[in-house]
Amino acid sequence: MTTKIKEPSFFDASLPILVLITLLSSSVLLFGDDSSYGPNQIALFIASAVAVVIGLKNGLRWHEIEQAMTKGIALSLGAVLILLAVGALIGTWLLAGTVPTLIYYGMLLLSPSWFYAASCILCGIVAMSIGSSWTTAATIGVALIGVAAGLGLSPAITAGAIISGAYFGDKISPLSETTNLAPAVAGAELFAHIRHMLWTTVPSIVIALLLFLVIGLNSTTSADAVHIDLISATLQQHFAISFWTLIPLFVLLAMAVKKVPAFPTVFIGALLGGVWALLFQRELIQSLMDQDLGTSLGSLKLVWATLFDGFAVETGSDDLNSLLSGGGMSSMLNTVWLIFSAMMFGAVIEKVGLLRKFVQSILKAAHSTGSLITSTIATCIATNILTADQYMAIVMPGRMYKEEYERRGLAPVNLSRTLEDGGTITSPLIPWNTCGAYMHGVLNVNPLDYFIYAFFNLINPVLAVIYAYCGIKILKLSPPESVQQELHLKS
Repeated sequence: MTTKIKEPSFFDASLPILVLITLLSSSVLLFGDDSSYGPNQIALFIASAVAVVIGLKNGLRWHEIEQAMTKGIALSLGAVLILLAVGALIGTWLLAGTVPTLIYYGMLLLSPSWFYAASCILCGIVAMSIGSSWTTAATIGVALIGVAAGLGLSPAITAGAIISGAYFGDKISPLSETTNLAPAVAGAELFAHIRHMLWTTVPSIVIALLLFLVIGLNSTTSADAVHIDLISATLQQHFAISFWTLIPLFVLLAMAVKKVPAFPTVFIGALLGGVWALLFQRELIQSLMDQDLGTSLGSLKLVWATLFDGFAVETGSDDLNSLLSGGGMSSMLNTVWLIFSAMMFGAVIEKVGLLRKFVQSILKAAHSTGSLITSTIATCIATNILTADQYMAIVMPGRMYKEEYERRGLAPVNLSRTLEDGGTITSPLIPWNTCGAYMHGVLNVNPLDYFIYAFFNLINPVLAVIYAYCGIKILKLSPPESVQQELHLKS
């Protein structure tokens, strides 16, 4: 006998979300910056349990919900593999001197007055070239956070600049996965989609750059020339600083440009970092390795341990120790825990039909084109919050709204651009989203701290809404040729 599954009520749809918001707010209140290290995960588990109870009440069976949770978590496994590889890469690139070299030259070349704007531009160029905001943050971004620390600048503003530039470059790159996914879901052509996005992305990044420039020109730095010289001398004392230590970075960027998949690209970069450490940081390895094992085995053990447990160096300064230590796959395990918890919650509410219920209610009130586009952006943001994945925030709203855009005679590029403006851009602003958790793990800055400084990511959705209500660059579908001829004859 087949059990009839009831449609969830608006109260059903609201309850898990209200529980989640209440628990996450309490988590931040009680645990502060440590909220992502366990409390948020428990909040997501409890909210998932509430959604499961609603699903059971409405006729779903436990094994159906359990299968949905398993599939939801499976969707994040690709991101988890990349995240673990990034942890290994950060560790070996610290040991190899790649990151210390970038920090050393960054402090020499980047002035505090235009550092934030320059960081944004640099990350934008790299992300546009390789089509990946994640790889950009894990390489150039990590180094820029180190440079900011050396110059006495704000890590939160620096993270905001890195993310603004990285997501701008990622968004307009034809190599980007999300830039290809959005038009595929909406039924638009890739380069038409990119051209249409320029109307919102270019003004947004220009405004962001101006804000970063103003902040930089008006900021005060705690680092003087003596402090910078001290850091530079310490870097040279502990690491062999040279152009050759940057080769792993160039190899990784070349593989990314050649569209080698992200996981093997990053992991090969991590292994190459280990090899480079053995070649160029012999004195450092000699001082850190297990002397009882001899040079060969001791060096191998140190590099191996760096891949899974990160790198640590003692410089005599706690600040410099923090700056030059970190990485390892184990450093990403808490982020993996957060991603699994969030993906489980997202899978349950999708299976139970709670998000679909909200969209049905929204469409009843979205009468104008402006309100439809605004509703789409709001749904993308809500999907990012609830399902914790930017791909879901593109695919689910894209499927839900595609028919409505066609019914209203709107060209597919309107939907594809809106999916990016609301889905791709806002994902790193949410701490438990895969992108927010990734950026926290890589840059070591809480999304709640850099949120207000990710100017591009905040401005772009707002500008898209303004465009929608003003009717700016809202393209209509062209009538079929036969209809055009009929209209011509009538005229």
